Amino acid sequence: RALITPAYKDGVTIVDTAALPAPADRPAEPAIAPIYRTLRYAVRKFLARIHMKRVVIGISGGIDSAVSAALYVDAIGAENVLLVNMPSKFNSATTKGLAAQLAKNLGCRHMIVPIEESVSYTAKQLSEIPIEGAAAAPGEHLTISSFVRENMQARNRSGRVLGTIAAAWGAGFTCNGNKAETTVGYATLYGDLAGFLCALADLWKYQVYDLARYLNEHVYGRETIPQGIIDIVPSAELSDAQNVDEGKGDPIHYPYHDYLFRSFVEADRNPEDILTHYADDDLEAYIGCEKGLVKTYFPTAEDFIADLEHWWGIYRGMAVAKRIQSPPLLSVSGRAYGSDYPESQIGAYETIRYRALKEKLLHK
Repeated sequence: RALITPAYKDGVTIVDTAALPAPADRPAEPAIAPIYRTLRYAVRKFLARIHMKRVVIGISGGIDSAVSAALYVDAIGAENVLLVNMPSKFNSATTKGLAAQLAKNLGCRHMIVPIEESVSYTAKQLSEIPIEGAAAAPGEHLTISSFVRENMQARNRSGRVLGTIAAAWGAGFTCNGNKAETTVGYATLYGDLAGFLCALADLWKYQVYDLARYLNEHVYGRETIPQGIIDIVPSAELSDAQNVDEGKGDPIHYPYHDYLFRSFVEADRNPEDILTHYADDDLEAYIGCEKGLVKTYFPTAEDFIADLEHWWGIYRGMAVAKRIQSPPLLSVSGRAYGSDYPESQIGAYETIRYRALKEKLLHK
């Protein structure tokens, strides 16, 4: 027999061992429920220990920032949370509207700080200032590419806007990344990777969605996180190639990549393991994703191998450097990044067997 007391709550329980109730099954609950309780407790305790009462959260109209906002409001109260939407010309009316609706539903203070003018000015300024010195070519200038401009937007939002607002409001600002993004470094150093804490960094994307639904149904008891945020394609909205109104989004196929990345991190799988099961046509069962996704996303072996090598190389490469510089996170899994997952910056490698199997599949 066992007596179950409430988790994460201070209290005193007096037990009469001679009068314990008859054995009973524990009530069934969603797998995300204990994760929610852990995150809520940890957020409150962490803030108390660093003597921080207020939090600033950048909200985009996407799922990660929405769940982060709802979690913090539940943990510390709407009066202690300031939400900031920072649109550029690439942000759609759809996501801007969803961000505003989220703030209204949560009852938070809310600011809209457009960044287009600031980003454009910085790009113009840096491209016009000449590079000088003996090693410089005559008339040498920087070229601000579209890719560089994407990262400028992220750094402008975090370093300039959120950092300044947090300082002025006597608060810290959050990092809203998830475990899939952390695994492959799908974030900008000194941009959206910045923050005093990343509460969701040990949750895979599917768990973020599960938490969104749980918060709506079991915590708030209403549609606090708009259904439109849950339904919309995940997108950083940093370029026309990520236009959510056209169904364009992140380069990560979360229904598949969540499970592939999880196999890397939590089961120590490597490309040889993955390619072996791909060749045996049982990869989806091996990593736990929905059946049929591999052929849907990767019609040929060449497509599959290119994707595998791309993400493995990043996971073992630049993403390690980013993780080393990322904010602290809350651990809710059996293997979280940080002290639970020591890493070295030694890069990716291919085994001899992997190369042989790759050649066999490509020349089949």
